[in-house]
Amino acid sequence: MSKSRALSSGLTISVFDRIVLYLTVSLTGASVMVLELLGTRLIGPFYGVSLYVWSSLISVTMIALAFGYWLGGRIADRMPRIRLSYLIALAALTTVIIPALTRPVLLLTDPMGLRAGAFFSAFLLFTLPLTLLAMTGPYVIKLAARQLANVGALSGSVYAVSTIGSVIGTIALGFYLLPITGSRAVLYGLSALLGMLALMLALYERRGTGQQFTIMSMALIFFACLGGAAFAYENNRTQPWGKGLTLLYESESVYGWVRVIDDEAQKVRFMMSDASTISAADIANVRQGLLTYQWVTQRLPLFRPAAKNALLIGLGGGHIADGLEKQGVKTDAIEIDPAVAEAALRFFDYRPSGDLIVGDARYEIRQLTKTYDLIIHDCFTGGSEPAHLMSIETLRELKSHLNPGGILAINFVGFTDNKRQRPAQLVYRTLGEVFSERRVYISEPGSEFNDFIFMASDEPIAIHAGQGNHKMLELLSKRRYAMVEGDLVVTDDFNPLENLQVSKAEAYRKVLLERVGMDVLLR
Repeated sequence: MSKSRALSSGLTISVFDRIVLYLTVSLTGASVMVLELLGTRLIGPFYGVSLYVWSSLISVTMIALAFGYWLGGRIADRMPRIRLSYLIALAALTTVIIPALTRPVLLLTDPMGLRAGAFFSAFLLFTLPLTLLAMTGPYVIKLAARQLANVGALSGSVYAVSTIGSVIGTIALGFYLLPITGSRAVLYGLSALLGMLALMLALYERRGTGQQFTIMSMALIFFACLGGAAFAYENNRTQPWGKGLTLLYESESVYGWVRVIDDEAQKVRFMMSDASTISAADIANVRQGLLTYQWVTQRLPLFRPAAKNALLIGLGGGHIADGLEKQGVKTDAIEIDPAVAEAALRFFDYRPSGDLIVGDARYEIRQLTKTYDLIIHDCFTGGSEPAHLMSIETLRELKSHLNPGGILAINFVGFTDNKRQRPAQLVYRTLGEVFSERRVYISEPGSEFNDFIFMASDEPIAIHAGQGNHKMLELLSKRRYAMVEGDLVVTDDFNPLENLQVSKAEAYRKVLLERVGMDVLLR
Protein backbone atom coordinates (compact mmCIF):
# COMPACT_ATOMS: atom_id res chain seq x y z
CA MET A 1 0.00 0.00 0.00
CA SER A 2 1.38 3.43 -0.90
CA LYS A 3 2.21 5.89 1.84
CA SER A 4 -0.55 8.28 0.89
CA ARG A 5 -3.15 5.46 1.01
CA ALA A 6 -1.81 4.29 4.35
CA LEU A 7 -2.15 7.77 5.80
CA SER A 8 -5.65 8.26 4.45
CA SER A 9 -6.83 4.88 5.76
CA GLY A 10 -6.59 6.05 9.37
CA LEU A 11 -3.31 4.39 10.43
CA THR A 12 -1.22 6.15 13.08
CA ILE A 13 1.35 8.46 11.54
CA SER A 14 4.92 8.67 12.79
CA VAL A 15 6.92 11.64 14.02
CA PHE A 16 8.70 11.64 10.64
CA ASP A 17 5.36 11.88 8.85
CA ARG A 18 4.38 14.88 10.96
CA ILE A 19 7.70 16.60 10.33
CA VAL A 20 7.32 16.21 6.56
CA LEU A 21 3.72 17.42 6.50
CA TYR A 22 4.25 20.34 8.88
CA LEU A 23 7.37 21.36 6.96
CA THR A 24 5.22 21.38 3.83
CA VAL A 25 2.56 23.68 5.25
CA SER A 26 5.12 26.00 6.84
CA LEU A 27 7.02 26.42 3.55
CA THR A 28 3.84 26.92 1.54
CA GLY A 29 2.58 29.45 4.11
CA ALA A 30 5.85 31.36 3.81
CA SER A 31 5.60 31.21 0.02
CA VAL A 32 2.13 32.77 0.06
CA MET A 33 3.35 35.83 1.95
CA VAL A 34 6.50 36.16 -0.16
CA LEU A 35 4.42 36.19 -3.35
CA GLU A 36 1.97 38.72 -1.92
CA LEU A 37 4.74 41.10 -0.86
CA LEU A 38 6.70 40.70 -4.08
CA GLY A 39 3.63 41.80 -5.98
CA THR A 40 4.29 45.42 -4.99
CA ARG A 41 7.79 45.21 -6.46
CA LEU A 42 6.47 43.89 -9.79
CA ILE A 43 3.31 45.99 -10.14
CA GLY A 44 4.47 49.09 -8.24
CA PRO A 45 6.94 50.37 -10.85
CA PHE A 46 4.09 50.45 -13.37
CA TYR A 47 1.10 51.57 -11.31
CA GLY A 48 2.91 53.16 -8.34
CA VAL A 49 3.04 51.71 -4.84
CA SER A 50 -0.23 52.98 -3.43
CA LEU A 51 -3.15 51.86 -1.30
CA TYR A 52 -4.79 50.51 -4.46
CA VAL A 53 -1.88 48.23 -5.33
CA TRP A 54 -1.76 46.89 -1.77
CA SER A 55 -5.55 46.45 -1.67
CA SER A 56 -5.45 44.60 -4.99
CA LEU A 57 -2.73 42.21 -3.84
CA ILE A 58 -4.40 41.51 -0.51
CA SER A 59 -7.77 40.94 -2.22
CA VAL A 60 -6.29 38.60 -4.82
CA THR A 61 -4.47 36.68 -2.08
CA MET A 62 -7.68 36.26 -0.09
CA ILE A 63 -9.60 35.16 -3.20
CA ALA A 64 -6.91 32.61 -4.07
CA LEU A 65 -6.73 31.28 -0.51
CA ALA A 66 -10.50 30.89 -0.25
CA PHE A 67 -10.73 29.12 -3.60
CA GLY A 68 -7.65 27.01 -2.88
CA TYR A 69 -8.97 25.82 0.48
CA TRP A 70 -12.30 24.86 -1.08
CA LEU A 71 -10.82 23.20 -4.17
CA GLY A 72 -8.07 21.44 -2.21
CA GLY A 73 -10.61 19.89 0.14
CA ARG A 74 -12.81 18.61 -2.68
CA ILE A 75 -9.92 17.15 -4.69
CA ALA A 76 -8.37 15.53 -1.61
CA ASP A 77 -11.65 13.72 -0.97
CA ARG A 78 -12.67 12.87 -4.53
CA MET A 79 -9.45 12.57 -6.54
CA PRO A 80 -6.86 10.78 -4.37
CA ARG A 81 -4.69 10.06 -7.42
CA ILE A 82 -3.72 13.73 -7.53
CA ARG A 83 -0.86 13.87 -5.07
CA LEU A 84 0.40 16.69 -2.90
CA SER A 85 3.72 16.75 -4.75
CA TYR A 86 1.89 17.52 -8.00
CA LEU A 87 0.37 20.67 -6.49
CA ILE A 88 3.71 21.92 -5.17
CA ALA A 89 5.42 21.23 -8.51
CA LEU A 90 2.72 23.20 -10.34
CA ALA A 91 3.09 26.04 -7.83
CA ALA A 92 6.84 26.09 -8.57
CA LEU A 93 6.18 26.20 -12.31
CA THR A 94 3.57 28.98 -12.12
CA THR A 95 5.90 30.99 -9.86
CA VAL A 96 8.95 30.79 -12.11
CA ILE A 97 7.03 32.13 -15.13
CA ILE A 98 5.74 35.25 -13.30
CA PRO A 99 8.67 37.48 -14.40
CA ALA A 100 8.16 36.50 -18.05
CA LEU A 101 4.43 37.26 -17.80
CA THR A 102 4.75 40.60 -16.00
CA ARG A 103 5.35 42.78 -19.05
CA PRO A 104 2.51 41.42 -21.25
CA VAL A 105 0.08 41.40 -18.32
CA LEU A 106 0.84 45.03 -17.43
CA LEU A 107 0.43 46.08 -21.05
CA LEU A 108 -2.87 44.20 -21.22
CA THR A 109 -4.28 45.83 -18.07
CA ASP A 110 -2.96 49.37 -18.69
CA PRO A 111 -6.16 50.60 -20.47
CA MET A 112 -8.21 49.63 -17.40
CA GLY A 113 -6.90 52.54 -15.31
CA LEU A 114 -5.13 52.66 -11.97
CA ARG A 115 -7.51 50.70 -9.72
CA ALA A 116 -8.84 48.06 -12.15
CA GLY A 117 -5.44 47.72 -13.81
CA ALA A 118 -3.66 47.08 -10.51
CA PHE A 119 -6.30 44.54 -9.45
CA PHE A 120 -6.37 42.52 -12.65
CA SER A 121 -2.58 42.59 -12.96
CA ALA A 122 -2.35 41.02 -9.51
CA PHE A 123 -5.14 38.58 -10.36
CA LEU A 124 -3.55 37.34 -13.59
CA LEU A 125 -0.02 37.08 -12.20
CA PHE A 126 -0.58 35.56 -8.77
CA THR A 127 -3.90 33.72 -8.59
CA LEU A 128 -2.63 30.37 -9.92
CA PRO A 129 0.42 29.89 -7.67
CA LEU A 130 -1.43 31.22 -4.62
CA THR A 131 -4.39 28.91 -5.23
CA LEU A 132 -2.11 25.88 -5.61
CA LEU A 133 -0.27 26.75 -2.40
CA ALA A 134 -3.57 27.17 -0.53
CA MET A 135 -4.69 23.70 -1.63
CA THR A 136 -1.91 22.07 0.40
CA GLY A 137 -3.64 22.77 3.74
CA PRO A 138 -6.69 20.56 3.16
CA TYR A 139 -4.43 17.91 1.57
CA VAL A 140 -2.21 17.75 4.63
CA ILE A 141 -5.21 17.53 6.96
CA LYS A 142 -6.61 14.70 4.84
CA LEU A 143 -3.31 12.81 4.93
CA ALA A 144 -2.61 13.33 8.63
CA ALA A 145 -6.11 12.75 10.06
CA ARG A 146 -6.22 9.49 12.00
CA GLN A 147 -9.74 9.63 13.37
CA LEU A 148 -12.66 12.05 13.34
CA ALA A 149 -12.12 13.02 16.98
CA ASN A 150 -8.71 14.46 16.16
CA VAL A 151 -9.67 16.51 13.11
CA GLY A 152 -10.30 19.75 15.03
CA ALA A 153 -6.97 19.73 16.84
CA LEU A 154 -5.15 18.62 13.69
CA SER A 155 -6.72 21.37 11.56
CA GLY A 156 -5.77 23.96 14.15
CA SER A 157 -2.19 22.70 14.25
CA VAL A 158 -1.88 22.70 10.45
CA TYR A 159 -3.12 26.27 10.05
CA ALA A 160 -1.07 27.46 13.05
CA VAL A 161 2.11 26.02 11.51
CA SER A 162 1.18 27.54 8.14
CA THR A 163 0.69 30.94 9.77
CA ILE A 164 4.05 30.70 11.56
CA GLY A 165 5.59 29.95 8.17
CA SER A 166 3.89 33.06 6.78
CA VAL A 167 5.40 35.18 9.54
CA ILE A 168 8.87 33.77 8.91
CA GLY A 169 8.51 34.34 5.16
CA THR A 170 7.39 37.94 5.67
CA ILE A 171 10.29 38.77 7.99
CA ALA A 172 12.85 36.94 5.83
CA LEU A 173 11.74 38.82 2.70
CA GLY A 174 11.35 42.30 4.18
CA PHE A 175 14.31 42.28 6.57
CA TYR A 176 16.89 40.25 4.66
CA LEU A 177 16.15 39.07 1.10
CA LEU A 178 14.90 42.22 -0.65
CA PRO A 179 17.57 44.51 0.84
CA ILE A 180 20.34 42.34 -0.63
CA THR A 181 18.78 41.01 -3.84
CA GLY A 182 16.04 41.80 -6.35
CA SER A 183 12.46 40.58 -6.58
CA ARG A 184 13.13 38.42 -9.63
CA ALA A 185 15.98 36.62 -7.92
CA VAL A 186 13.69 35.97 -4.94
CA LEU A 187 10.99 34.60 -7.28
CA TYR A 188 13.44 32.22 -8.93
CA GLY A 189 14.79 31.16 -5.54
CA LEU A 190 11.25 30.59 -4.26
CA SER A 191 10.44 28.48 -7.33
CA ALA A 192 13.57 26.39 -6.76
CA LEU A 193 12.63 25.92 -3.10
CA LEU A 194 9.13 24.76 -4.05
CA GLY A 195 10.64 22.48 -6.67
CA MET A 196 12.86 20.83 -4.08
CA LEU A 197 9.87 20.50 -1.75
CA ALA A 198 7.88 18.84 -4.55
CA LEU A 199 10.75 16.40 -5.15
CA MET A 200 10.98 15.59 -1.45
CA LEU A 201 7.24 14.95 -1.29
CA ALA A 202 7.36 12.79 -4.42
CA LEU A 203 10.01 10.58 -2.81
CA TYR A 204 8.03 10.54 0.43
CA GLU A 205 4.83 9.50 -1.35
CA ARG A 206 6.60 6.78 -3.35
CA ARG A 207 8.52 5.14 -0.52
CA GLY A 208 8.69 1.40 -1.01
CA THR A 209 7.59 1.49 -4.64
CA GLY A 210 11.07 1.43 -6.20
CA GLN A 211 10.36 4.54 -8.26
CA GLN A 212 12.54 6.98 -6.27
CA PHE A 213 15.45 7.04 -8.71
CA THR A 214 13.23 7.65 -11.75
CA ILE A 215 11.33 10.44 -10.01
CA MET A 216 14.51 12.08 -8.78
CA SER A 217 16.19 11.96 -12.17
CA MET A 218 13.19 13.39 -14.00
CA ALA A 219 12.72 16.12 -11.41
CA LEU A 220 16.36 17.16 -11.47
CA ILE A 221 16.36 17.33 -15.26
CA PHE A 222 13.12 19.31 -15.28
CA PHE A 223 14.23 21.91 -12.73
CA ALA A 224 17.69 22.18 -14.30
CA CYS A 225 16.04 23.03 -17.63
CA LEU A 226 13.66 25.42 -15.90
CA GLY A 227 16.50 27.15 -14.07
CA GLY A 228 18.53 27.41 -17.26
CA ALA A 229 15.60 28.93 -19.11
CA ALA A 230 15.03 31.47 -16.33
CA PHE A 231 18.72 32.38 -16.25
CA ALA A 232 18.81 32.81 -20.02
CA TYR A 233 15.68 34.95 -19.94
CA GLU A 234 17.13 37.29 -17.31
CA ASN A 235 20.51 37.65 -18.98
CA ASN A 236 19.13 38.15 -22.48
CA ARG A 237 16.37 40.51 -21.41
CA THR A 238 17.02 43.76 -23.23
CA GLN A 239 16.70 46.99 -21.34
CA PRO A 240 13.66 48.83 -22.71
CA TRP A 241 15.36 52.20 -23.03
CA GLY A 242 14.16 53.83 -26.21
CA LYS A 243 14.12 57.44 -27.41
CA GLY A 244 17.85 57.92 -26.70
CA LEU A 245 17.54 56.97 -23.01
CA THR A 246 20.57 55.55 -21.18
CA LEU A 247 20.35 53.74 -17.86
CA LEU A 248 23.10 54.90 -15.47
CA TYR A 249 21.98 53.38 -12.20
CA GLU A 250 19.41 50.87 -11.00
CA SER A 251 18.68 49.61 -7.51
CA GLU A 252 15.70 47.73 -6.13
CA SER A 253 15.48 48.72 -2.48
CA VAL A 254 12.86 47.86 0.12
CA TYR A 255 11.05 51.09 -0.75
CA GLY A 256 11.07 51.13 -4.53
CA TRP A 257 12.77 50.62 -7.87
CA VAL A 258 15.20 53.53 -8.16
CA ARG A 259 16.87 54.43 -11.46
CA VAL A 260 18.94 57.26 -12.90
CA ILE A 261 18.45 57.77 -16.64
CA ASP A 262 20.01 60.17 -19.14
CA ASP A 263 17.80 61.54 -21.88
CA GLU A 264 20.44 62.41 -24.49
CA ALA A 265 17.95 64.10 -26.81
CA GLN A 266 16.67 66.50 -24.15
CA LYS A 267 20.04 66.72 -22.34
CA VAL A 268 18.30 65.85 -19.09
CA ARG A 269 19.28 63.44 -16.33
CA PHE A 270 16.40 62.28 -14.18
CA MET A 271 15.91 60.03 -11.19
CA MET A 272 12.87 57.78 -10.93
CA SER A 273 11.42 55.94 -7.96
CA ASP A 274 8.93 53.39 -9.24
CA ALA A 275 6.49 55.31 -11.48
CA SER A 276 7.56 58.80 -10.44
CA THR A 277 10.25 61.26 -11.48
CA ILE A 278 11.71 62.64 -8.26
CA SER A 279 14.57 64.68 -9.71
CA ALA A 280 15.69 66.18 -13.03
CA ALA A 281 18.86 68.04 -13.92
CA ASP A 282 20.87 69.36 -16.84
CA ILE A 283 23.30 66.64 -17.98
CA ALA A 284 26.01 69.27 -18.45
CA ASN A 285 25.51 70.52 -14.90
CA VAL A 286 23.86 67.88 -12.74
CA ARG A 287 23.69 70.24 -9.75
CA GLN A 288 21.32 72.44 -11.75
CA GLY A 289 17.81 71.20 -11.00
CA LEU A 290 15.13 71.63 -13.65
CA LEU A 291 11.92 71.15 -11.64
CA THR A 292 10.11 74.47 -11.21
CA TYR A 293 8.68 73.76 -7.77
CA GLN A 294 12.25 73.30 -6.53
CA TRP A 295 13.13 76.74 -7.88
CA VAL A 296 10.25 78.22 -5.88
CA THR A 297 11.25 76.34 -2.72
CA GLN A 298 14.85 77.52 -3.05
CA ARG A 299 13.57 81.10 -2.77
CA LEU A 300 12.56 80.59 0.89
CA PRO A 301 15.49 82.72 2.17
CA LEU A 302 13.81 85.69 0.49
CA PHE A 303 11.08 85.35 3.12
CA ARG A 304 13.48 84.75 6.01
CA PRO A 305 16.81 86.46 5.21
CA ALA A 306 18.21 85.58 8.63
CA ALA A 307 17.70 81.83 8.09
CA LYS A 308 20.85 79.85 8.88
CA ASN A 309 19.71 76.25 8.87
CA ALA A 310 17.06 74.08 7.24
CA LEU A 311 15.67 70.54 7.24
CA LEU A 312 14.77 68.87 3.93
CA ILE A 313 12.43 65.86 4.16
CA GLY A 314 12.68 63.91 0.90
CA LEU A 315 16.10 64.32 -0.69
CA GLY A 316 15.52 63.54 -4.39
CA GLY A 317 18.68 64.62 -6.23
CA GLY A 318 19.58 67.09 -3.48
CA HIS A 319 18.90 70.20 -5.58
CA ILE A 320 16.82 72.02 -2.96
CA ALA A 321 19.59 71.49 -0.41
CA ASP A 322 22.21 72.70 -2.90
CA GLY A 323 20.19 75.83 -3.68
CA LEU A 324 19.79 76.68 -0.01
CA GLU A 325 23.47 76.05 0.69
CA LYS A 326 24.45 78.59 -1.99
CA GLN A 327 22.49 81.16 0.03
CA GLY A 328 24.31 80.30 3.25
CA VAL A 329 21.64 77.98 4.68
CA LYS A 330 23.11 74.76 6.10
CA THR A 331 20.67 71.94 5.33
CA ASP A 332 20.08 68.59 7.00
CA ALA A 333 18.17 66.00 4.96
CA ILE A 334 15.99 62.99 5.78
CA GLU A 335 15.58 60.37 3.03
CA ILE A 336 13.79 57.07 3.58
CA ASP A 337 15.36 55.22 0.66
CA PRO A 338 19.12 54.51 0.81
CA ALA A 339 19.12 53.93 -2.97
CA VAL A 340 17.87 57.49 -3.55
CA ALA A 341 20.56 58.88 -1.23
CA GLU A 342 23.25 56.90 -3.06
CA ALA A 343 22.00 58.04 -6.48
CA ALA A 344 21.99 61.69 -5.35
CA LEU A 345 25.58 61.43 -4.15
CA ARG A 346 26.89 59.54 -7.17
CA PHE A 347 24.98 60.96 -10.12
CA PHE A 348 23.78 64.43 -9.07
CA ASP A 349 26.94 65.49 -7.25
CA TYR A 350 25.00 66.13 -4.05
CA ARG A 351 27.33 67.33 -1.28
CA PRO A 352 25.63 67.43 2.12
CA SER A 353 26.15 70.72 3.94
CA GLY A 354 24.53 69.21 7.03
CA ASP A 355 23.52 65.77 8.26
CA LEU A 356 22.15 63.19 5.80
CA ILE A 357 19.76 60.93 7.72
CA VAL A 358 18.51 57.77 6.02
CA GLY A 359 15.29 56.59 7.63
CA ASP A 360 11.50 56.97 7.83
CA ALA A 361 10.45 60.60 8.25
CA ARG A 362 7.93 60.16 11.08
CA TYR A 363 10.41 58.16 13.13
CA GLU A 364 13.42 60.35 12.41
CA ILE A 365 11.52 63.57 13.14
CA ARG A 366 10.76 62.23 16.63
CA GLN A 367 14.48 61.59 17.18
CA LEU A 368 15.56 65.10 16.19
CA THR A 369 17.06 67.35 18.85
CA LYS A 370 17.64 70.36 16.56
CA THR A 371 15.36 73.21 15.58
CA TYR A 372 15.40 74.92 12.19
CA ASP A 373 14.63 78.21 10.52
CA LEU A 374 13.20 76.42 7.47
CA ILE A 375 11.67 72.96 7.01
CA ILE A 376 10.92 71.71 3.48
CA HIS A 377 8.53 68.76 3.20
CA ASP A 378 9.06 67.19 -0.26
CA CYS A 379 7.91 63.57 -0.11
CA PHE A 380 6.27 63.12 -3.49
CA THR A 381 6.96 59.67 -4.97
CA GLY A 382 5.31 56.88 -6.91
CA GLY A 383 2.45 59.03 -8.16
CA SER A 384 1.19 59.67 -4.62
CA GLU A 385 2.31 61.49 -1.51
CA PRO A 386 2.70 59.40 1.65
CA ALA A 387 -0.57 60.59 3.14
CA HIS A 388 0.48 59.95 6.76
CA LEU A 389 3.05 62.77 6.39
CA MET A 390 0.25 65.27 5.67
CA SER A 391 -1.74 64.73 8.87
CA ILE A 392 -2.19 67.34 11.59
CA GLU A 393 -0.12 65.19 13.95
CA THR A 394 2.86 65.28 11.55
CA LEU A 395 2.52 69.03 11.06
CA ARG A 396 2.54 69.60 14.81
CA GLU A 397 5.68 67.50 15.15
CA LEU A 398 7.34 69.54 12.42
CA LYS A 399 6.28 72.81 14.04
CA SER A 400 7.97 71.73 17.27
CA HIS A 401 11.27 71.72 15.35
CA LEU A 402 10.84 75.23 13.91
CA ASN A 403 12.57 78.22 15.43
CA PRO A 404 10.31 81.21 16.25
CA GLY A 405 9.21 82.73 12.96
CA GLY A 406 10.40 79.68 11.01
CA ILE A 407 8.66 78.56 7.82
CA LEU A 408 7.37 75.11 6.87
CA ALA A 409 7.11 74.57 3.09
CA ILE A 410 5.25 71.59 1.60
CA ASN A 411 5.28 70.38 -2.00
CA PHE A 412 1.90 68.89 -2.94
CA VAL A 413 0.85 67.83 -6.45
CA GLY A 414 -2.75 68.35 -7.49
CA PHE A 415 -5.24 70.28 -9.64
CA THR A 416 -6.16 73.93 -9.66
CA ASP A 417 -9.67 73.48 -11.11
CA ASN A 418 -12.49 73.60 -8.56
CA LYS A 419 -13.77 70.06 -9.12
CA ARG A 420 -10.46 68.37 -8.35
CA GLN A 421 -8.86 70.83 -5.95
CA ARG A 422 -10.28 69.38 -2.73
CA PRO A 423 -7.14 67.42 -1.66
CA ALA A 424 -5.03 70.59 -1.79
CA GLN A 425 -7.75 72.48 0.07
CA LEU A 426 -7.68 69.86 2.85
CA VAL A 427 -3.92 70.27 3.25
CA TYR A 428 -4.37 74.05 3.35
CA ARG A 429 -7.09 73.74 6.01
CA THR A 430 -4.95 71.35 8.08
CA LEU A 431 -2.02 73.77 7.96
CA GLY A 432 -4.37 76.48 9.23
CA GLU A 433 -5.12 74.41 12.33
CA VAL A 434 -1.41 74.43 13.23
CA PHE A 435 -0.06 77.75 11.90
CA SER A 436 -1.52 81.26 12.00
CA GLU A 437 -0.05 82.35 8.64
CA ARG A 438 -0.20 80.59 5.25
CA ARG A 439 0.78 81.38 1.69
CA VAL A 440 0.49 79.28 -1.48
CA TYR A 441 2.46 79.27 -4.73
CA ILE A 442 2.14 77.07 -7.83
CA SER A 443 4.92 75.93 -10.12
CA GLU A 444 3.19 76.41 -13.51
CA PRO A 445 0.74 79.34 -13.76
CA GLY A 446 -2.16 78.60 -16.11
CA SER A 447 -1.85 74.81 -15.81
CA GLU A 448 -4.60 72.75 -14.19
CA PHE A 449 -2.12 70.04 -13.13
CA ASN A 450 0.36 71.66 -10.79
CA ASP A 451 2.73 71.59 -7.85
CA PHE A 452 1.35 73.53 -4.89
CA ILE A 453 4.02 74.97 -2.63
CA PHE A 454 2.39 75.63 0.74
CA MET A 455 4.22 77.94 3.17
CA ALA A 456 3.16 78.15 6.81
CA SER A 457 4.46 80.06 9.82
CA ASP A 458 3.36 81.80 13.00
CA GLU A 459 4.71 85.12 11.72
CA PRO A 460 3.67 87.00 8.56
CA ILE A 461 5.06 85.48 5.35
CA ALA A 462 6.32 88.17 3.00
CA ILE A 463 9.34 88.85 0.82
CA HIS A 464 11.69 91.18 2.65
CA ALA A 465 12.62 94.43 0.93
CA GLY A 466 15.95 94.43 -0.79
CA GLN A 467 16.11 90.68 -1.20
CA GLY A 468 16.45 89.32 -4.75
CA ASN A 469 16.21 91.13 -8.05
CA HIS A 470 13.13 92.56 -9.68
CA LYS A 471 12.78 89.69 -12.16
CA MET A 472 12.83 87.08 -9.43
CA LEU A 473 10.18 88.92 -7.44
CA GLU A 474 8.05 89.21 -10.56
CA LEU A 475 8.35 85.47 -11.25
CA LEU A 476 7.31 84.65 -7.70
CA SER A 477 4.37 87.06 -7.76
CA LYS A 478 3.04 85.38 -10.91
CA ARG A 479 3.05 82.06 -9.05
CA ARG A 480 1.12 83.32 -6.01
CA TYR A 481 -2.13 81.40 -5.65
CA ALA A 482 -5.33 82.12 -3.72
CA MET A 483 -6.38 78.87 -2.05
CA VAL A 484 -9.89 78.18 -0.76
CA GLU A 485 -10.27 76.68 2.73
CA GLY A 486 -10.99 72.94 2.82
CA ASP A 487 -13.92 71.36 4.63
CA LEU A 488 -11.97 68.76 6.65
CA VAL A 489 -8.82 68.44 8.72
CA VAL A 490 -6.49 65.55 7.80
CA THR A 491 -5.62 63.38 10.81
CA ASP A 492 -3.91 60.06 11.40
CA ASP A 493 -7.33 58.64 12.23
CA PHE A 494 -9.16 60.06 9.20
CA ASN A 495 -6.98 60.63 6.16
CA PRO A 496 -8.84 60.57 2.81
CA LEU A 497 -6.01 62.08 0.77
CA GLU A 498 -4.89 58.96 -1.09
CA ASN A 499 -8.45 58.10 -2.10
CA LEU A 500 -9.09 61.68 -3.24
CA GLN A 501 -5.84 61.74 -5.22
CA VAL A 502 -6.66 58.90 -7.65
CA SER A 503 -7.34 61.29 -10.55
CA LYS A 504 -4.09 63.10 -9.75
CA ALA A 505 -2.11 59.83 -9.76
CA GLU A 506 -3.62 58.88 -13.13
CA ALA A 507 -2.91 62.35 -14.58
CA TYR A 508 0.66 62.22 -13.32
CA ARG A 509 1.17 58.79 -14.85
CA LYS A 510 -0.17 60.05 -18.19
CA VAL A 511 2.30 62.94 -18.17
CA LEU A 512 5.14 60.59 -17.28
CA LEU A 513 4.30 58.21 -20.12
CA GLU A 514 4.24 61.10 -22.58
CA ARG A 515 7.71 62.14 -21.48
CA VAL A 516 9.56 58.82 -21.15
CA GLY A 517 7.35 56.22 -22.87
CA MET A 518 5.66 53.06 -21.67
CA ASP A 519 8.73 50.83 -21.84
CA VAL A 520 10.56 52.68 -19.09
CA LEU A 521 7.93 51.53 -16.58
CA LEU A 522 8.17 47.89 -17.68
CA ARG A 523 10.83 45.62 -16.24
